Amino acid sequence: MIDGLHHVAIICSDYGRSKDFYTRILGLPIIRETYRAERQSWKCDLAVGQAQIELFSFPDPPLRPSRPEAQGLRHLAFGVRDLQAAMRRLEEAGIEVEPVRRDTLTGRDFTFFADPDDLPLELYELAPGG
Repeated sequence: MIDGLHHVAIICSDYGRSKDFYTRILGLPIIRETYRAERQSWKCDLAVGQAQIELFSFPDPPLRPSRPEAQGLRHLAFGVRDLQAAMRRLEEAGIEVEPVRRDTLTGRDFTFFADPDDLPLELYELAPGG
């Protein structure tokens, strides 16, 4: 029934700051960017492998608590081939990165960091060839 993950939608508080974070710091390429005047809203589609992040702005969006152990969507995880290099890139951009943890089920290393709206994001080191 399901062939894959198409997109994850994120509503940000400061569109310019979040767009800079996801494009310049994380390096996600822009597929398209649209301003919808009737909604006073920007929408930026960003490529993440075969999937996308839809980055939205809306006037005065309500806050939603979202930490890794909160009910609901726990976090968004990005697969990386070199966890240490990805962490260095974030730290060089002034992004705080948590200490590395090990997934006891897979033996793979991972870490957490946050986007400009404190959305929990994860870097998960992929297995060689995967």
